[in-house]
Amino acid sequence: MTILELSDVSKGFGNGSARNDVLTGVNLKVEEGEFIAIVGFSGSGKSTLISLLAGLQMPDSGVVLFRNAEVTGPTPERGVVFQNYSLMPWLSVNANVALAVDSVHKGKSKSERKALVEKYVEMVGLAHARDRKPAELSGGMRQRVAVARALAMQPEVLLMDEPLSALDALTRSKLQDEFAEISEKEKKTIILITNDVDEAILLADRIIPLTPGPNASLGESFEVNIPRPRDRGEMNHNDEFIRLRGLITEYLMDLGAERNTGGESGIVLPNVVPITQRADKLPDAYAKAAVSPIEKRYVEFHEVRKVYPTPKGPLTVVDGFDLRMDKGEFISVIGHSGCGKSTVLSMVAGLNPISSGGVVLDGKEVSGAGPDRAVVFQAPSLLPWLTARENVALGVDRVYPDATPAERKDVVEYYLSKVGLGDSMHRMAADLSNGMKQRVGIARAFALSPKLLLLDEPFGMLDSLTRWELQEVLMDVWKRTKVTAICVTHDVDEAILLADRVVMMSNGPNAKIGNIMEVDLPRPRSRKALLSHPDYYAYREELLDFLEAYEGGANPDPETLEAIRNKRTARIAAKAANHPQFAAE
Repeated sequence: MTILELSDVSKGFGNGSARNDVLTGVNLKVEEGEFIAIVGFSGSGKSTLISLLAGLQMPDSGVVLFRNAEVTGPTPERGVVFQNYSLMPWLSVNANVALAVDSVHKGKSKSERKALVEKYVEMVGLAHARDRKPAELSGGMRQRVAVARALAMQPEVLLMDEPLSALDALTRSKLQDEFAEISEKEKKTIILITNDVDEAILLADRIIPLTPGPNASLGESFEVNIPRPRDRGEMNHNDEFIRLRGLITEYLMDLGAERNTGGESGIVLPNVVPITQRADKLPDAYAKAAVSPIEKRYVEFHEVRKVYPTPKGPLTVVDGFDLRMDKGEFISVIGHSGCGKSTVLSMVAGLNPISSGGVVLDGKEVSGAGPDRAVVFQAPSLLPWLTARENVALGVDRVYPDATPAERKDVVEYYLSKVGLGDSMHRMAADLSNGMKQRVGIARAFALSPKLLLLDEPFGMLDSLTRWELQEVLMDVWKRTKVTAICVTHDVDEAILLADRVVMMSNGPNAKIGNIMEVDLPRPRSRKALLSHPDYYAYREELLDFLEAYEGGANPDPETLEAIRNKRTARIAAKAANHPQFAAE
């Protein structure tokens, strides 16, 4: 039986030339008890769609129906969980939930209302924190309160607008498991807005992409025929999961590719040398002796440690990071929050002093920041009063002092073109989307022709679909330069896509390298190509198993880590027998 329906719904904002047509001709039928996930790009109108379903906004045309009656405003039958928690900071967990319960269930007795509050606070795992205020809770715990509040209103339909997107990967995965368990217990009709394909497959009965805006509409519907309960680790062995994940990912990437992001200009990169590579001629004997070490041990981390003083004594965050990198190698560093990934990156960048040990780059010890190392941060830190082109030119003008103005102009515009900003380089940084700003940051880093490129969760602030696009951009530009690179990430798929080796760090404090995984997958790489490679999910499983082994501050023994590595080796060997064309690569 259909419980919720959108019939030819359109919605826009503004008037005249300033009008933004967000949704156009949206049609959707939701069956009672169905769990639907709607995935889409940032700015495609996902939150507008939830607002229409909740009755918080009215459509410009078409109609929203709940049990065949037109929706004219919000009602308790449709509960909403937003990305931001909107809790009353002066009330406890129980009191925040009780506020909603008392408002909606006025006809129930005081004891019945109290029982409802306690039931759902316990269901989301917060019984131990029922008397705490929001300020005393983590982000994940606050979102649990928001979910308990919505469930305690006992709505017939639960609408969730990217409820987990602001959380770290570990907290997000734990809440996904709780959502799955709650949906099984409550048997509610649920509509989840998300940009995470894995989250959608883990939770939903049906997945529907929202096409890019403006004038977004719902695309092809994908049925999820995977038995419940679904285990995220075991799903890497499930052929239906692998097939469906590849199908949806390819569909979304094709949608994204249709958007105009600014074409290439055809500029040829001039043959100019940055100041960091204009070294004086070395003595012949030294140069001869240095050829092999510089090529094969281009970057060396030797027992790098970072210790911070605290009132309780010294705190060792990183304890003996030891790694050798060849010239042109791409390393990903992955691990749980607080394991010191970004600390390692900041030390090699020269932005954070090393407590002991050292880092050597191209035969020279790192002793401070310098233009031979370019950093792309999570937030690109552009000067908002300058254009995209001017932001990139700031560094280029300093790093290429011997180049002509025309040559420096070509360097700037070449890389802006390569990251898809050929038509937007003269726009002010303040007017760019987050994804476009990060494209400028990538262009700026490559334009400096650094010896070492450092990426500190460069796409962490972006939705996963925009992140896919920029990962492809990064790979495309990197394959032209083959710059030696280190990328800190919490994204398992990103780590595999980018890297020749994935360095997995143990938990902090006293974090060090827990495991190193060689990624023997063909280059050049694209997300589409990797998803169809039979070995890809074996690498993915190893990273997920590693993260699970270190979950919650655990310290797995060497035998456990060896078993994880052996499982991947065995799986790849088995696949090679069935796919000899890949085994030969």
